[in-house]
Amino acid sequence: MAKVGIESHWLIGARRALSPNQDARPIPASEINLLVIHSISFPPGSFGGAYIEQFFCNQLDSAAHPYFHEISHLRVSAHLLIYRTGETVQCVSFDQRAWHAGESQYQGRGRCNDFSLGIELEGTDKAPYTDSQYVKLAEVTQSLFRSYPRLLPERIVGHGDIAPGRKTDPGPSFDWTRYRSILEGLEASYL
Repeated sequence: MAKVGIESHWLIGARRALSPNQDARPIPASEINLLVIHSISFPPGSFGGAYIEQFFCNQLDSAAHPYFHEISHLRVSAHLLIYRTGETVQCVSFDQRAWHAGESQYQGRGRCNDFSLGIELEGTDKAPYTDSQYVKLAEVTQSLFRSYPRLLPERIVGHGDIAPGRKTDPGPSFDWTRYRSILEGLEASYL
C-alpha cells in the first residue's frame, strides 16, 4: 500500500472537482477533530458515471432521471469522494467547510460540518463496499491523522451516528472491523 500525502489541504494524487457548496470554517483547520464516513449512489443503487460529482458541483441535469428532479435544489458536498474503483476525487479543500453532515451532533456538539471532514464512498447501505475502497479510505485516513493531529481513530463515525433517525449511511454493509484492521496495519507500517 502506498503512503498518501496532503499538501496545502489537498490530497496529493486526487483528481479535483471543485464544489461551490462550501464556505470558511469558524475554526482553524488545526482543530478539525472528526471524520465522517458517508455513502452515496446516483441514481440510488446505481454505480459509475459522473452523477455524484455533478451533484456536488451543482451541475446535475434534473431531467436525466426522475430522482434527480427531487434533489436538484439541494446544495451538498464532501471533502472527498472514493469511487468503487478506489479513484479519489477531492471536491473541497480540507481547511474549508464542506456541506456534508447537515443537521448533526457529536458528543453534544452540533454543526458537525464546522469541525469535521466528510468522505463519501460510492455505495449503499446494502451493497458491500469494494476492497479498493477500504484500502484507499484507510490510506487517506492515515494521511489525515498525520496532517490533522486532533483526528483520532476513536473520532471516526458514520453519517448515521451523527444524524440518527435522519441518515443511515454508510450502513450495515460497511465493515467497520475490516476498515479499522487495515487502518491499524497501515499505522504500524508508518512507525
